[in-house]
Formats: sequence, structure tokens, C-alpha cells
Amino acid sequence: MSSDDAPTSSAMRRALARARDGKTLDRDEVAVLLQARDADLDKLTEHAARTRDAGLRAVGREGVITYSRKVFIPLTRLCRDRCGYCTFVTVPGKVESPYLSPDEVLEIAREGAAMGCKEALFTLGDRPEDRWSAARDWLDAHGYDDTLSYVRAMSIRVLEETGLLPHLNPGVMGWQDLQRLKPVSPSMGMMLETTASRLYTEKGGPHYGSPDKDPEVRLRVLDDAGRSAVPFTTGILIGIGEDHGERADAIFAIRKAARAYGGIQEVIVQNFRAKPNTKMQATPDADLQELAATIAATRLVLGPKMRIQAPPNLIGDEYARMIRAGIDDWGGVSPLTPDHVNPERDWPQIDELDRLTADSGFRLRERLAIYPEYVRAGEPWLDPRVRSHVDALAEPETGLAREGAMPEGIPWQEPDGGWEQLAGTGRTDLHVEVDTVGRTGDRRSDFDSVYGDWSELAERVPTTPSRIDSDLREALQRAEKDPAGLSDEDALALLHADGAELDALTSLADGLRRDTVGDDVTFVVTRNINFTNVCYTGCRFCAFAQRRTDADAYTLSLSQVGERVDQAWEAGATEVCMQGGIHPDMPGTAYFDIAGEVKRRQPGMHLHSYSPMEVVNGASRTDLSIRDWLDRARESGVDSIPGTAAEILDDDVRWVLTKGKLPASSWIEVISTAHELGIPTTSTMMYGHVDTPEHWVGHIKLIADLQRKSLENNGKPGFTEFVLLPFIHQNSPIYLAGLARAGTTPRENRAVHAMARILLHGLIDNIQCSWVKLGVDGCRDVLAGGVNDLGGTLMEETISRMAGADNGSYKTISDLETMVAPTGRPLRQRTSLYGTPDADRVEAARASDGVTPAVRRSLPVVG
Repeated sequence: MSSDDAPTSSAMRRALARARDGKTLDRDEVAVLLQARDADLDKLTEHAARTRDAGLRAVGREGVITYSRKVFIPLTRLCRDRCGYCTFVTVPGKVESPYLSPDEVLEIAREGAAMGCKEALFTLGDRPEDRWSAARDWLDAHGYDDTLSYVRAMSIRVLEETGLLPHLNPGVMGWQDLQRLKPVSPSMGMMLETTASRLYTEKGGPHYGSPDKDPEVRLRVLDDAGRSAVPFTTGILIGIGEDHGERADAIFAIRKAARAYGGIQEVIVQNFRAKPNTKMQATPDADLQELAATIAATRLVLGPKMRIQAPPNLIGDEYARMIRAGIDDWGGVSPLTPDHVNPERDWPQIDELDRLTADSGFRLRERLAIYPEYVRAGEPWLDPRVRSHVDALAEPETGLAREGAMPEGIPWQEPDGGWEQLAGTGRTDLHVEVDTVGRTGDRRSDFDSVYGDWSELAERVPTTPSRIDSDLREALQRAEKDPAGLSDEDALALLHADGAELDALTSLADGLRRDTVGDDVTFVVTRNINFTNVCYTGCRFCAFAQRRTDADAYTLSLSQVGERVDQAWEAGATEVCMQGGIHPDMPGTAYFDIAGEVKRRQPGMHLHSYSPMEVVNGASRTDLSIRDWLDRARESGVDSIPGTAAEILDDDVRWVLTKGKLPASSWIEVISTAHELGIPTTSTMMYGHVDTPEHWVGHIKLIADLQRKSLENNGKPGFTEFVLLPFIHQNSPIYLAGLARAGTTPRENRAVHAMARILLHGLIDNIQCSWVKLGVDGCRDVLAGGVNDLGGTLMEETISRMAGADNGSYKTISDLETMVAPTGRPLRQRTSLYGTPDADRVEAARASDGVTPAVRRSLPVVG
């Protein structure tokens, strides 16, 4: 039976029985239930209503249906898409201006605030500047880089001048777009509409010629919003040509995103209504019984916790039917502005909506644009920059709108006091005590929620591929002839080498090392300074990040950072490596302040600082482009950038390994832009968790390609070194959850370090090992297989120690000499860019043995 054949009576009975008994429904059963009518529909809605009621009881809102009192701000009606049913979108010749002016935006918002509205719904076409020169010209004339920059600016104006809460519907957004907009809006949204790709790919389909209606693109937005901890509204549009199976697919796709990240705050089930002067004006409206069946099926699939909405202006007089079907929200209703997307359908008056809701035995309560569960949860869902705006309107006990609350403008600014308000707090001596006292517990206090749903995540873990049976001798011969040109198949085969074959591989790599950089083993006298470990990004491998209330959480003040810089300089350091968590209160300009403090204290110190994740965070919070932010960072004192936050540059792995960290494309953008600006970077790979050797080959080859592009486009290398970081598993959340393996083996470490030397030959001269992760014996192993650099003395290494590494948080020069001595190779101090330090720096380093007394242990190391 196809998904649009009328179901048999037995199939309907079976599906209804399973719904009645609370059984998990599959796609075919949902396709059957979507066709329930009359008496069958009554049974279906009874089961759905029971599920809805259980969910409302669980959150203390039994018998309550919510709505949001809003104004509709149609910021622009231009769009690059061409949907066959849309009357909202128009062309430049039919509007006075491509965009509403700031005065027009604020006039709508002020009138709404005076009428008690609390939500400003920004709705607009997708990226009109990509299609219409009039839009591009208007943005240029008014000083905005793109439409989303204008959305951001107007959101701030609305917050500051009216107190309304922006709910942003700008269409398809990328991960970086979500980072830019989160600080100015408590919630966002985008209708999924459908996952039926044929409606997009086939000529004549409602989404044909509309690049933003590609279902894969829209599903990515749902995932990115969840990864970014944005309370997000989505939904389906029924009756646009999809069949019942395709409709079921869309419902299950929403469930998958909701379970993975917990960020879907509501799901709208909207019925198609034909509009004149559109391509689909002759298409029949979706039947209201069909709408009710879809609402009920959606409720059963998504469960009692999901909030489900039906737009009240599109359902005729069938309010009671939709309530019976399982909705618990009427969406946004405006006493002021029309529904610009469905202008022919007036919203009901709120008093009338209250009466109609009461007729079905429910009470109508006003909510905010952000749903109560997220208001009460706070971080990481609610950015501190809009927390005060939400608190001014929310009822603390329930998270619903406070009765009688009237919005008033509140300044939008960095959190009170900025960086210094909370700096210098918490366990600021963790960098020392991690070696003596140890960490307080093996996991952060929000372990069960901050990383997403572990069971949903388990389905995404890559499977280990079988070994490729290339002849290893022939692969070695090809590697010797053309190391950097080695095929994926040969590289993967060599990564599985063992015994004599592994010895031959490492010997080849070590010969390349000798030919390239000689026998010196280099190191830099450096100090790591992690200025905060407060972070809600949700990297599932990271045991360093803490929530602000955890016992091990801390944030340094600028003066504390400066004191550590001074201590490092006195100990002979030539470099400070500065990185920290993505603290929700941290202003985007704080990175510049920290860099300035380093240079103010010690102008001669090389500042190696800010991972690509921090760069994107800083750019998002300041609304600067990546290029402009990097320019500002360099002017503030940044000399080079660590290529950390790379992990594995394959999003299939990244989205298992991390929740909210930047995608591979954003890492590449930051690094490539730095290289274009002449800012050198390192490169890294963290391996041995949920990845496979195939991913290692792909990652190293991507690094090689980026170096080639830098050489071709910029005339010089961008990467100074490649650093291999074996996964430390002991306290890693993804390991504690049972999804990652227990780190790497010595054989793998030897093979992957050797392979890095081979594949990067002629491109990146310096291959670095991590003594923190490998220990003394592991470093000696890889020094015999292509490695020429040990990294730094570090002075404080907290990140790996928090994860369970037991090799200490610093190494003296004497320690490094002892490590290298058995290899018979000379140890040489270097600068960050592999030059020779000044004599006074070498002398100071020798006097301190490369480590400041401030971090020297006086107690035994705690394992």
C-alpha cells in the first residue's frame, strides 16, 4: 500500500489501538492515522488529547492553553525564493522601500507595547539582497552588511526603546547567523514545512526555484539552532502537494531534532489556504478534518512535552476540534497588526479567543515569545543580554507572561559591569590544585542536559570501517616516492600497519623529518592561561568546561591574567597561549581587552591566542565580520592563532563529538582568513574518540590543502606546525556516557604521527607531539617516527588534566632534556614561529628551568 492509498479498516484499527495503548508509532502507522476521519478521527483525537493533558499536568499547567500577544513586523517583503503559494513576498516595484525604516519598525513596536503586546515577530523574506539589487543598494546606503545585520540592529532598538521581545523569523540561517542573533532575541523560528524533496526539485512544485526550501537545508537549520541552544519554533505546512507518508516523514524529522538537542520549543501545524494571484490559487484548501488528524498524529509522535500550535485565524470555527486534537497553544495573536502572511484571515479578538477556549474547558494564558520551560531553565537557552528584558515580563514561578505587565524599554548592553563584574571569581587556583587536590567531581552538574540526548546521539556515532587491503610494501614504496601525494587508500592501509610494517612506516617518516628539519628536538618556553572555564557550548569530549555555579568554575580578572603574564616573563617565557571557555557573560570585546593587558604588561611576549571558536564567538557578539574581528585582535596584540577547536574536520564526527561548537566550514573560514591577513596559525587534530582512521586521513589532507592554498594565494605558509592530540577519555562526558572508546593505543599513536609527517611533507615542516597526553614514553615513541617538536613547558595545563591525563601540568626544561636524552638528539629552545629566542630570554628560562615558581608543586601529584 502506498502512503496515500486509503488505509484498510484493519490497518486503521491497529494504528488506533497502538495509539490508545501509548505504543511507539512508526512511519507507516502515522501515515494511516493522518487519514483518520469521522469516528476514527474522534478516537484519534481522544488519544492525542490525553497525551497533551499529561504533558500539561507535568509542568503545572493543567487545563491551560497559551498564546502570545504580539505585533507583526514585516521588515522586508522581498525574498530570493519563489514559493507557489506566497502572497507575502513581492517585487521591488510594488513597495515604496525594500525595507521598513527604523522609524516604521519602532512605530509598530511602540503601538504594540502600549496595547500590552510583549512579542515583536520579525518576519521577512530570505536574503533578498542575493536576488534584488534594490535590497543590496538599500543595505549599502544604510550601512548594513546584509539583511541579518539589519535584523540584529532593529532587534536591539526594539528591546531598548519598547521592551518588546523580538522573535526572529528571517528564514534560513547558518550556524554563525544564529550566533549573531542569539544575543538580541530570546527565541527564533523557521517553518520546516515539509521534507518532501520532490516539491523542491520537480518543476511546477510549490518550492521549485526556491533555494531556501531545500529540505536538507532547513533540517540543518533545526540542528544548528539546537546546537546553539536557541529556543526554536518550527512546524509543517500541510496540503501543498505532499502525501501522507511524506507528511509523516516531516513530523519524525522534527522529533529527531527535538530529541537530539532539546531546542524545539513549539511545533506549528498549519493548513494550506489558497490565495488569489498565486500559482496555487486553484489548489483546494487543506480540509479541517485533515488538519485535526495531523495535529493529533503530531501530538502522539512528539509526545506530551512538546508544545503544539494551530493558527487560530486559519481554522474557521473549528476551535473545539483543534483543542480536542491536542494543541496547547494558539500562537501569536495581535490586537494591532494583521497576519501579513495570511492577510485575508483576521486574527480573532483575544477576548473572543478566551471565550472559545473556555467553551472547551480550558483557560487561556498569555506566554512570552520564549516558552516558559526555557525561561525557567535560563542558561544556556537564554542569553544574559536579553535576560533582564525577559525577567521584566515573566512570572518567575511559571515562566508565563506576568499578568498586568507592560513592556518598557531596557538598555541592551553587555551584562552589568561587563567582564570585570564576575572576573576573579571561583576556583582561580585550579591550575595549581588540579595537580595536588584534583577536581571536585568527574562531571559538571548539568551533565544530563547540556550535551543533548545521549540515546539519540548514539545513533549518529560513525562505525569503524574495515581495513583496506592495499599491499603495505607497495604503499610504503609509493609513500617514499611521493609522500604528500599518497592516495587515501594507501594512507588508510598504512595507518593499520603493525610490527615490522609499522617500524618501516615510522622509519620512513623519521627520514623525512631528518631531511626537512634536522635532528633538533625543539620546544618553546610558554605559559598557558585559560582565563575562564565557564562554558555552555556543550562539547561532549570536554571535561574542562563548567557551568557558572559548579565548584570548579572560575573566571580570571584582567589583573590576574596580567600577573600570570608577568610571572611567565620572569621565568623566561617567550609566549603566552591564551584560550578560555565561551562564557555567556563575556563581551565580544573582552578578547581585545585581554590581549591589550598582555601587551601592556609585557610588550615583548608573543601572544598565541583565541581558537577559531573564540574568534567566531567574539565576531558574533560584536557583530563584526571574521576579517574585521581578526584585524581588531591583531591591533590589540594577538600575534598568532592556535588551530585548536578543530578536533576532526568532518561534520559527521563533529556533531557527535560536540554539540554547539563551530562547524568545519567555520573553522576553515577563520583559519583561511587569518592566513590571508598574514596571521600565522597552528593546526591540530584530536583523534581516538568516535572517529575512524578514515577520518584521520581526511583531516590531515584537508590541513595539507589549506596550506597549499595559503602558499598559492598568500605567498607564504599559514600553518607553523601540526599538533596531534590523542583523546583523553577518563573524565570526558562522551566516554562517561558510553559512546566513545577509551582513547588511542600506542600503535595508533606511532602510526598517525608518522602518517602526518608523510602526508604533510613539503607543506608543514614541524610535527608536534603532546607530552601532556602521550607521556614520556609515548613522546619517545613518536620522536622516532617523524616528530620534531615537543610543544612547550606550558607552566599550567588544566584542560587535559581535568579530562584525566596524569602527566602533570608543566614540564621543566630539565624534564624535557631527560625525555629526549635517550633519543640521542639535541634539545633546542625556539620561539613561537620557530626562530631563535634572544639570549636574555634563554638565560632567564635556564635560571627558572622554564617554569615559574608560582606553579611549582609542593605536594605529590594526584593521579
